[in-house]
Amino acid sequence: MNALQQGANALFILLGAVMVLAMHAGFAFLELGTVRRKNQVNALVKILVDFSVSTVVYFVLGYSVAYGTGFFVGAEELAAKNGYELVKFFFLLTFAAAIPAIISGGIAERAKFWPQLMATAVIVGVIYPFFEGIAWNQHFGVQAWLLATTGAEFHDFAGSVVVHAVGGWIALGAVILLGARSNRYRKDGAISAHPPSSIPFLALGAWILTVGWFGFNVMSAQTLDKISGLVAVNSLMAMVGGTLVALLMGKNDPGFLHNGPLAGLVAVCAGSDLMHPLGALVVGGIAGAIFVVMFTLTQNKWKIDDVLGVWPLHGLCGTWGGIAAGIFGSKALGGLGGVSLSAQLMGTGLGVLWALVSGFAVYGLLKATLGLRLSHEEEFDGADLSIHKISATPEREANW
Repeated sequence: MNALQQGANALFILLGAVMVLAMHAGFAFLELGTVRRKNQVNALVKILVDFSVSTVVYFVLGYSVAYGTGFFVGAEELAAKNGYELVKFFFLLTFAAAIPAIISGGIAERAKFWPQLMATAVIVGVIYPFFEGIAWNQHFGVQAWLLATTGAEFHDFAGSVVVHAVGGWIALGAVILLGARSNRYRKDGAISAHPPSSIPFLALGAWILTVGWFGFNVMSAQTLDKISGLVAVNSLMAMVGGTLVALLMGKNDPGFLHNGPLAGLVAVCAGSDLMHPLGALVVGGIAGAIFVVMFTLTQNKWKIDDVLGVWPLHGLCGTWGGIAAGIFGSKALGGLGGVSLSAQLMGTGLGVLWALVSGFAVYGLLKATLGLRLSHEEEFDGADLSIHKISATPEREANW
């Protein structure tokens, strides 16, 4: 029975890892559909290579930083308990690799290729696992202090703050340091639209992410005996809440509509194991509103050229999710309780501050040394031809 349980747990978390791995295809197609056609190949390549770099760095360093467990032992030891520790690494790697995938969407169309890979290595090797260890592995006594001070630890079941807010706030620093795409904001005050290249691919990316998210959230239980149908239904309700509000507030714009479910799912991660489904619906709806309002402000008023809106979607909706767990997870609003709004505010604030400072530090150093941005000519030609020497549709263009 013990061997069967170990095998079941290994299979359970492996299925979660595969589902979240599939989400990286969603990141790729969401970016591919949102950028202009001359940058589509670059979107696909970045996500795959970022994931590969993340895997090596997290295996060698990042996982050890977060959990104090290394893999430089014999295969016999690694295979113990059906290799559960290895599969757990795989699952948590897919979370870590989401950070550069998030950043990729913000800096699309004008970022150099190799400096971003260097940033990926630093972020996944040190910056992300540093906060991951604080939130999920009791590092530095932060959780113990919050428990003693507020009566509860900082609660982030599936990473609203640890993954999404951290990724989004790092991306904000990168986007600001990189600057807007050429001709996006003109000297006369006009704003060039730079419309998406493919709404169907954008929608495909959103759907892949949405489906994979149920592995992201439900499998965060990490063992079969802790699986919760409440997490699944809360994820569903937050998803549709974000969709419907984004539909209404975005005035039926397909870009807003397809990012709506993602906003809801980002926000519900932290408290998906605690909330009542109606609470999750509200949390997702508020997240959908946050995305529409803040994407519009950043693009049109503040002139921050965050191509996919990753700061509003992941940074702000993730921040909201961390706080919302302390509100809608309480028994007063139908939740299971065991959370403190004060602890959620402090834990979320710590994650945001760490990510923001780290983002400016890493990308600021790269900008000062290697440079972050393609030349004006390379950007005009597009990242596909400038970096990869091929376009997304070479045969069709040859026929022209």
